[in-house]
Amino acid sequence: MCWAGRMMLGTFSILLVLVHAAAACDFGPFPYRATGIVCRMTKPAALLLNQETAQVIQAAFRNAKFPNITGERSMRLLGRVAYGLSNIQVNDLSIERSEVELKEDNAIHISIRNVTALFKGTLTYGYAGAWFLQLFHSVDFEIESSIDLQLNINLMCQKDQVVPDASDCYLTFHKLTLHLQGDKQPGWLKQLFTDFISFTLKLVLKREVCKEINAVAQTLTNFILDLAANFVRDKDIIVDISVSSDPVIKASYIESHHKGLVLYKNNSSVLSDSVFSPSLLTESRMLYFWLSEHSLSSLAAAAFLDGRLVLSLRGEKLQELFEMEDTEVQRKAVQRIFQGTSYNDSVAKVWSLTQPQISLQPEGTVVRSLVAVEVSILLAGEEPLVALYMEKEITVTIQATYAEKKLILQPVDSSVEIKVFKCTADPSGEDSSIQNFLQNMILAVGIPEVTSSIGSALTSLMNSKRLDLFDIINPEIITRNGYVIVQLDFGFPSHLLLNFLEKSL
Repeated sequence: MCWAGRMMLGTFSILLVLVHAAAACDFGPFPYRATGIVCRMTKPAALLLNQETAQVIQAAFRNAKFPNITGERSMRLLGRVAYGLSNIQVNDLSIERSEVELKEDNAIHISIRNVTALFKGTLTYGYAGAWFLQLFHSVDFEIESSIDLQLNINLMCQKDQVVPDASDCYLTFHKLTLHLQGDKQPGWLKQLFTDFISFTLKLVLKREVCKEINAVAQTLTNFILDLAANFVRDKDIIVDISVSSDPVIKASYIESHHKGLVLYKNNSSVLSDSVFSPSLLTESRMLYFWLSEHSLSSLAAAAFLDGRLVLSLRGEKLQELFEMEDTEVQRKAVQRIFQGTSYNDSVAKVWSLTQPQISLQPEGTVVRSLVAVEVSILLAGEEPLVALYMEKEITVTIQATYAEKKLILQPVDSSVEIKVFKCTADPSGEDSSIQNFLQNMILAVGIPEVTSSIGSALTSLMNSKRLDLFDIINPEIITRNGYVIVQLDFGFPSHLLLNFLEKSL
């Protein structure tokens, strides 16, 4: 839930944007280093993402634009021999294996072993010697290759965001065999041109493939940056996840720190001192998100200011609340409140009168707020009749879980203190039976209904940002004094990467 969600080359670009690592940025004096959000990705996640290397490498080879290769050489007896390779294309590319290392020099090292590729094109050659007229011939060719690829992806800071630089790229050729017109047997002509071409071809392949790999990485980075920016924005509420300090890269994890400020209509929350310590996160799961109490409280404040903490109930939902138990006390209270009107002709509105106060404790997230409840009876052609209005101070402890792509908020402890009570059926407020019934109803079903609705709304919001497309495995949401940790494993949605590569390259 790092308001994110997702590199091996491009795939590592996804990873780096998800964690928004940064390098060599000017973060200014200490107050600007306060951290509200921390992300940590461990080595198992890097190994999983490494499985996507083949897709990105294949896209880079396939999308590379190989220029025509020309050359000439003087040969004894044959005279000057000129050649040209054109229409070079890549077919049948495969990768045996790839390995990844996280280095503390602020880089990710990727070794890709035995990339086999078949290059096809047209060879044009000619020679003019003492015994020959100048002749030119064109034949189809195939080049079988076996290549090792070494990438050192450095993290570069640009505008408070990190971008991967994959220009540090090396190709080692173990095999480069030329076949002319499908002839697999060695011959003097093939040997002649293999000797001429090999050196030049290696330089061209290295230049074009490495250039395209870097371009693919940059394209994916821009795409994920846009995706991440959209994920942490909803209308006028924005979470500032720009980096607040240099990243930490260890052999077993990458960790990045973010401001976690909440921006609402150009107004920003204030940076607070961070209580984060690396020891708070372990290395047993793939991905960790640490969120401060300040960041969550600022989000709740923005939601309140934006008028989002409002819930309306009618019909079956209203009936479920007021008929939670079939007792004589319940029937009398409902009859007096609704005056015989059906639930379909009534509406209950619940909203927060004050900014909710958020406190993170080991027991859960404690929320305190002054809440209003209004029940109105809808009269045809007339203004709604307010049958009930009350204000109550609510304190509720909520535990959060994420399962089956849904955020579930479960109240585990609640208290309600009624501050204002107005009811047309009891204008004097002397009948305690209605207040007692409402008190029990709020605790038993009212608060669970509100928290369930908030959980559903947050799930819909996150899914609208495409979180449901990711395979999130056994997530845990752990609250502690002043912060919450979300830890999980994940499966990378390969089809998303393939779809993006097909559309963008």
